[in-house]
Amino acid sequence: MANLNKVMLIGRLTRDPEARMFSNGGKVVHFGFAVNNKRKNQQTGQWEDDPVFLDCEAFNRGETGKTADLIEQYLHKGYQAYIEGHLKLDQWADKQTGDKRSKLKIVVDNVQFLEPRRDGQGGQAPRRQDAPPPSSDYDAGPPPPDEAPMNTAPPGPADKDIPF
Repeated sequence: MANLNKVMLIGRLTRDPEARMFSNGGKVVHFGFAVNNKRKNQQTGQWEDDPVFLDCEAFNRGETGKTADLIEQYLHKGYQAYIEGHLKLDQWADKQTGDKRSKLKIVVDNVQFLEPRRDGQGGQAPRRQDAPPPSSDYDAGPPPPDEAPMNTAPPGPADKDIPF
């Protein structure tokens, strides 16, 4: 039986990354992340954002892995980012009651910064090593489907000249 544990999200950080160093020189950063689902308000009939708040962690892995360093250095509360990762179930016993507790976390494997740097130096934050080079100082990729520009103009005579 095949298994797949992959998460891809675009959202914003809800708190600044907090870093911890390991005795072996490794690093992990923990941060909050929020994405919005859409839901229809039954009273007003309007679509509203329904936020989902997530806990995330990222590690420096291997000799070239610097994901934790990049997130700590360039991302802060309110910044928008695209993250890829996988789900991890954390389990522990409550210190006061002894009850078993658990929560799902996102372990970040890759990150793309979707905003230009705010430090006044211009340019942009570093991108994943395997990402294509940016086409401009603000390379957010295509807009999400609900924000995509719509062509509302009627087709014109020039449309007939297009061979596809």
